[in-house]
Amino acid sequence: MKVVAIHLGAPDMPELEPVDSVAAVAGKGLEGDRHFHELGAKPGQALTLVEEEAVEDVGLPPGGTRRQVTVRGVRLNELIGKRFRVGEVECYGVELCEPCLHLEKLTRPGIIKDLAHRAGINADILTDGTISVGDSVLER
Repeated sequence: MKVVAIHLGAPDMPELEPVDSVAAVAGKGLEGDRHFHELGAKPGQALTLVEEEAVEDVGLPPGGTRRQVTVRGVRLNELIGKRFRVGEVECYGVELCEPCLHLEKLTRPGIIKDLAHRAGINADILTDGTISVGDSVLER
């Protein structure tokens, strides 16, 4: 149950870049990412996570689902409505992050169906800290 990849995107850039670690800011998101909300993120807009197993199953490369944090050995859907930790950062699972037409345009036809209900989750960041590749993911 650990973080295997972190991908961030700059504003107005379609490409995501892998990083080894990132600063997570409570209520705002991941520093340096296009979805960082300086004035505060709405519920579920601070962090996205996806299971590496699902990414591999549909044949996408790491970062291919456009989620920020990729984990292995964690059943993310079970974290909806629960607190959990990613490394030193406390989070709260808000909702499923279903695949969308934008993802399909960037990947391939059928990806929406292939990833329905397993494209990851949207979460809130409750405490500041650093998320790094190799960090544990633990339910609280």
